[in-house]
Amino acid sequence: MIEETITIAQVNLPVDEELKIAKHRMRPDVGSVKKLEEAHKRIGIVTGIHGDELEGQYVCYELARRIRETPERLCGIVDIYPAMNPFGIDNITRGIPAFDLDMNRLFPGNQDGDMNEYIAAEIIRDMEGTFLCLDIHASNIFLTEVPQIRINELHRDILVPFAKRSNVDLVWVHGASTVLESTFAYSLNDRGIHTLVVEMGVGMRITREYGDQLVDGIFALMKDAGIWDGEVAPMREPVVSYDEQAEDVYYLNAPVSGVFIKQMEHGSMVKEGDVLGQIVDPMSGKVLSEITAPGDGWLFTVREYPVVDEGSLMGRILKPHTET
Repeated sequence: MIEETITIAQVNLPVDEELKIAKHRMRPDVGSVKKLEEAHKRIGIVTGIHGDELEGQYVCYELARRIRETPERLCGIVDIYPAMNPFGIDNITRGIPAFDLDMNRLFPGNQDGDMNEYIAAEIIRDMEGTFLCLDIHASNIFLTEVPQIRINELHRDILVPFAKRSNVDLVWVHGASTVLESTFAYSLNDRGIHTLVVEMGVGMRITREYGDQLVDGIFALMKDAGIWDGEVAPMREPVVSYDEQAEDVYYLNAPVSGVFIKQMEHGSMVKEGDVLGQIVDPMSGKVLSEITAPGDGWLFTVREYPVVDEGSLMGRILKPHTET
């Protein structure tokens, strides 16, 4: 197996500094591959577009570690992009520091534009020829999410079969009206590069259990594509929600401001009327509001950060009539 670190974009900065976006490539020695066409097949693992979403950092590490255990099983190319927004990761900020920009609103970029547009364009250029890409995100610091893949309905016929093999708990298909054309995933899918958006865990943290689960799914996808010929774990069957009009999901919003004390963990099955938590007032010692389930379903998002304002998202419950 051959490993190399490749710079895909580089910009000179003041005071003799440089901004580099790099990837780590793992590929087989072509002479050891039975099918030459598979030796050039490529999967991309992307994370760090938002600097405060760190769940993907563990995925990058664990994927590389497992490949190194049995490198002879690698039949194609694995490109790992651990830090698309390195300044954001260094400063633990969602966007690009100093520019107050969300990097995931800059794609496909512009090679003749400013520094950030140029970097976005170079990233897209480097992804050309990739068979499948996973764009890994975490939730923010306020919410915890079960491992899920979000897909826009424009590409669902192509992407849902891949998503079902990714070992996530939920595949959530969104209506076209919610799609932002300036996102990384949209730009790649628009160019025929199959891209899955993963959301899992919580911001600024690593949930090792979720990372291991997703890595199992990546190996299954690699095996399906002929990039890996080793053993893979059994895959779980995700729930698939087609949410064009948000009819499949209950959204829970805080009716008052206060401190939220949760009573149910995300991933729980709930019944209508179940108490999910309470909003309390630390000053008076009173319960301001009891948060209950509006219907039966699966609590796949729950509030992690306890301080809430009126209207804050408390959680999401998936209704039980969706496809599996």
